[in-house]
Amino acid sequence: MNTHPTLLKNLDSVLVIVDMQGNLSAVMPENDAQAMHENTISLLEAAQKLTIPVLVTEQYPQGLGATEKSVQDALPNNAPIFEKTSFSCYGASGFMPALEQTKRKQIILVGQEAHVCVLQTALDLAAHDYQVHVVEDAICSRKAEHKFYALQRLQTQNVIITNYESVLFEWLRDAAHPDFKAVSGLLR
Repeated sequence: MNTHPTLLKNLDSVLVIVDMQGNLSAVMPENDAQAMHENTISLLEAAQKLTIPVLVTEQYPQGLGATEKSVQDALPNNAPIFEKTSFSCYGASGFMPALEQTKRKQIILVGQEAHVCVLQTALDLAAHDYQVHVVEDAICSRKAEHKFYALQRLQTQNVIITNYESVLFEWLRDAAHPDFKAVSGLLR
């Protein structure tokens, strides 16, 4: 069955967690950071059930700390973490070879900050023929207007703006999916 080309397929998806580090999360609006973490953990749990690869980046971890503990605890054992100083994940040493090795073209981006690292990563990946989906309820910026204008800019560049529930249901595609009950149980 042919479906719309921008619907996510679990066999073509990669979940990328951008700089979801404790010291950076601490300066985000508290409710936004909490939603970002919770929604990301739901995506991680579904990704593990559906064997979707996960890649993680950390922006200058010596200063911004490691990936948030709750997110770290939900990572699959084989999820590589790439340290970076470039704002775009595209510039992180080893990131692109790891992404290319998956042979998957649909990238689901979550993390912070929306108007810096998420935006630059999305634009770079889109420019290199990846279909990029930014999960609006799993990204943060210190200021709401920065996130708002980043999402607007991304939309004008053919980056798909989505939410974590849409991602989960697109990965499943059908209530008859064997993991439907477990994955739909991740909705809050």
